[in-house]
Amino acid sequence: MSFTLMSPEIQDDATIDKRFEFDGFGCSGENKSPALKWSGAPPGTKSYAVTVYDPDAPTGSGWWHWFVVNIPASVTELKPDAGAVGGANLPGGASQVRIDYGINGWGGVCPPEGDPPHRYVFTVYALGTQKLEIPPDATAALAGFMVNANSLGKATFTAKYGRPPSK
Repeated sequence: MSFTLMSPEIQDDATIDKRFEFDGFGCSGENKSPALKWSGAPPGTKSYAVTVYDPDAPTGSGWWHWFVVNIPASVTELKPDAGAVGGANLPGGASQVRIDYGINGWGGVCPPEGDPPHRYVFTVYALGTQKLEIPPDATAALAGFMVNANSLGKATFTAKYGRPPSK
């Protein structure tokens, strides 16, 4: 069985709905994270991490929109708005890493007006450790290093979002 990730709210290679857009920086979405579901994790999986990353952001290093770690191995989905700041909607034991908006939570899509649609890469990692030992103020880069060092496999899909030029 292959390791797969999907969302009942965002289809692979489709356009992301405006409700998942950030509320700030000139964007006016609801800033709610989508539901995600996965299956077929590799043997030996002890926990999961979930990330959402925009490789097209004009930063030189992309943009982290969401980073969740220490999701128990018994969990195979994140509910809608699991990314609320404060972590109240996350499964027990899971936590959110500080993303590029400077928050520990979901930071919605918000590409610059007039840019071609950006790609948003949704990924779930199966990890061979029950808990990543990272500091509470860890950056997404540090968390990414720890996730990759402990990864047994990953599943991914990509969706797009753009904003027309302002008039």
